[in-house]
Amino acid sequence: MKLKTRDICLCAVFAALAAVGAFIKIPVPVCPFTLQTLFTTMAGLLLGSRRGAFSIAIYIIIGLLGVPVFTQGGGIGYVAVPTFGYILGFCAGAFVTGKLAEKAESLSFLRLFAASLAGLVLVYAFGLVYYYIISNYVSGNNPIGIYKLLVYCFIVFIPGDVASCAVAALVAKRLLPVLRQNGYV
Repeated sequence: MKLKTRDICLCAVFAALAAVGAFIKIPVPVCPFTLQTLFTTMAGLLLGSRRGAFSIAIYIIIGLLGVPVFTQGGGIGYVAVPTFGYILGFCAGAFVTGKLAEKAESLSFLRLFAASLAGLVLVYAFGLVYYYIISNYVSGNNPIGIYKLLVYCFIVFIPGDVASCAVAALVAKRLLPVLRQNGYV
């Protein structure tokens, strides 16, 4: 993937937005609700699959290098935090969201929203599986059953995350024509 200076700047902006989104949070038991879903979804929609995923990969690398950009800090030890799977899912979700948006024949709200929801499914898939494995097999300190996992790490977040996807689709519907017209995407 060949990146121009403009692409690198756009990726850096969305990496920064993902970091800021980690600190805009609503405390909920087990997994905090943040605005990361909004910003990572927008990265996929506005930057496309490769640049969107690249921007989130930058965010992940910065966090793993020790900069406290994740909701509970940073550093390589963060891979042992059960919620790290959601962060990995953000990268995959941005890629899928971007790929579906790129293939959309029209930039209708429904198509962009559907692309956002598809990316969200990946975020949850990565997050739930990772949370379960770390909680039950790696740390073993706080084992969690499937029922509690689904309630505390999935169901309570559906309304907020679906709303984030809707907002991202609305913003993308407005911004994509302007960004395309000016050669940014």
